[in-house]
Amino acid sequence: MVRHAVASVVGAVLLAAVLLYTPSRKVCEGFLPENDMRIDVGSFEDKGITQAQFNNVLDVVEKIYKPIVAAKGATLVIERKWDDGTVNAYAQQQGGKWMISMFGGLARHAAVTQDGFALVACHEMAHHLGGAPKGAGWFGSWASIEGQADYGGNLKCLRKVFTDLASAGFTRPLADDPLAVEACDKAFSSKEDKMICLRGSMGGKSVSALFKALSNDPKDPQFDTPDPAVVSAMYEKHPKTQCRMDTYLQGSICGRTVSEEVNDKDVFAGTCNKKTGQTVGIRPRCWYKPPADEPALMSVPVMAEAGKALSAPGSALSSLRGSDLWKGL
Repeated sequence: MVRHAVASVVGAVLLAAVLLYTPSRKVCEGFLPENDMRIDVGSFEDKGITQAQFNNVLDVVEKIYKPIVAAKGATLVIERKWDDGTVNAYAQQQGGKWMISMFGGLARHAAVTQDGFALVACHEMAHHLGGAPKGAGWFGSWASIEGQADYGGNLKCLRKVFTDLASAGFTRPLADDPLAVEACDKAFSSKEDKMICLRGSMGGKSVSALFKALSNDPKDPQFDTPDPAVVSAMYEKHPKTQCRMDTYLQGSICGRTVSEEVNDKDVFAGTCNKKTGQTVGIRPRCWYKPPADEPALMSVPVMAEAGKALSAPGSALSSLRGSDLWKGL
């Protein structure tokens, strides 16, 4: 009798555990490749944004995306791990929760501005909402792959964030890259669209300094030296530093509007691509392998030499810059 009673208790406990357990579907890698870097509060390396600035960015992202995620039948959960020195960010889905985990260690890195941190948050949101191409197999099938999360983060999410008035005071790089200025001027006609494009491009450039540091890449990524690689199959992991910066620029200069939604199965929906007639803002071939029915590119879709002789832009963008400006590494 005792043996049967014990077995019943054990069985009940196991059944309860099964019923309560909801598998967590985590992106295989974070915003950055796995690394052992830590930047703790008050450490020598603590040179990025403040806790208040960290929260200001996430407040805007949460305000915008909480109702969007709710409309899809899920709940957005933003984990604000300011005291955690981890230099990374993650996305996962757990039952009805769509989660992004944002760490103070990444925010405290000297390369990170508020605009750059917004890009990181948007990258994680784009794992949930960035559309095709998605990861292969059950493990990542819910998540847009890394290159698409970079592209979709700039193309859709950052535009929503930078349109919000609360983002006007976000910190950003002090100097604007002349090629980014030129590319955004050519891509858009309105002043507001040009400014949003430039902020997205420069946010990408700021966090690319972090990619470079973690990868020990001896070469600084530049907008006028696009990655010439052409993949033979879709690359699902983190692209190389130059390729990621190229992707941020292309996502920023794509002329498709935020209202033109991406799709979980159709890689053409809401994106710039040759099939639907766009010639700029196209996903770089250093990670993106287009379907057979998309026409081939005649050249790398970045103005490789444009902007070299341009002078620094005027003060028209000064109202978008925060008082605590990033001074660079």
